[in-house]
Amino acid sequence: MKTYMAHEKDVVRKWYVVDAEGVALGRLASKVAAILRGKNKPTFTPNVDTGDFVIVVNCDKVVLTGKKLEKKFYKYHTGHIGGLKEIQYKTLLETKSDFAVYKAVEGMLPKNRLGRKMINKLKVYKGPEHNHQAQKPETLKLF
Repeated sequence: MKTYMAHEKDVVRKWYVVDAEGVALGRLASKVAAILRGKNKPTFTPNVDTGDFVIVVNCDKVVLTGKKLEKKFYKYHTGHIGGLKEIQYKTLLETKSDFAVYKAVEGMLPKNRLGRKMINKLKVYKGPEHNHQAQKPETLKLF
């Protein structure tokens, strides 16, 4: 029996639209990351980007379960001495919900040049409108 290994020239990419309204952030991110990686296809190859494009709409209506809104923080460093900053997820989801979804999906992808290539196929929008109608995206029901 031979093992099939996909090549970059053989990959056929689709576009999917995912509605994030009322979906938990982590569950949404894990499903989207699997599609970006190509794990939903029978031609999945770990060292080749076989994934599809994903458009996430209504990311301002994503939810966090439990007390994560108050207890979970997004931490980053400015690069200066003592420049560690924290933002509560409650304020992060109110102001930059598209950034929160983007970072959650990015954290579930490989941390190498292949992962950086995969994250470029993710498009995140706060509202229900997006500007990718020309690609004829299919609606994907995750839950």
